[in-house]
Amino acid sequence: MLRTTTGGAGDGTAGAADRLVSIGTVLNQLREEFPEVTISKIRFLEAEGLVEPQRTASGYRKFSPGDVERLARILRMQRDHYLPLKVIREHLDAVERGEQVELPPAPGPQRDALEGEIWEPAGQDRPTAARVGRAELLAAAGAGEEELAEWEAYGLVVQGVDGGYDAEAVTVAKLVAELGRFGLEPRHLRAVKAAAEREAGLVEQVVAPLRRHRNPQTRAHAEATAKELATLSVRLHAALVQTALGIRLH
Repeated sequence: MLRTTTGGAGDGTAGAADRLVSIGTVLNQLREEFPEVTISKIRFLEAEGLVEPQRTASGYRKFSPGDVERLARILRMQRDHYLPLKVIREHLDAVERGEQVELPPAPGPQRDALEGEIWEPAGQDRPTAARVGRAELLAAAGAGEEELAEWEAYGLVVQGVDGGYDAEAVTVAKLVAELGRFGLEPRHLRAVKAAAEREAGLVEQVVAPLRRHRNPQTRAHAEATAKELATLSVRLHAALVQTALGIRLH
């Protein structure tokens, strides 16, 4: 049961400001039900516009009991239904408008738990099947056998033990093929692959404790947490590349 902090004297004259709490207090309240939550997670949800705490004159966040309960509802929807943040935001906005809305069904195993737009380049469709064959991958990427063999030699595209390729492999193949049209060869992309592996290692460091947790719900939430961290990592990577290009081109 989530506890909320109420301030002021027992005569009921305390104002709303007396019931505001710091982000550290919010973290302690939420961790009773959500042991995996962090301050960074709360700040991320604020940055995404899902909660809007007040700010003191010094810039410190102050959360109302309503803010704390809203955060708890968001975390429950992520944990229990694996809903994208966009769907969670729309649901909460509808509830605040007084609409009677039901939560969408929990996503299936092939559906992303966060906004999916970063996982696929614009205008390219992810395969509907769980895995595709070699011929299908070549057709999707518009490539030949020699090109695919080179991509595999550099570890850019990985074939499964069953001889098939998953959706991510198809996406990588498409992107590598597109970059190749600009003269970027697989050997040029080794640094990109190495950077991706380092970023994946950082994500694994964060979610590994969640996967070892005794609480089954916490372990199940590890996948959604990993994807959320991947989203932030990709956004940061894109911003850093754009910043570096801006500096070099101007």
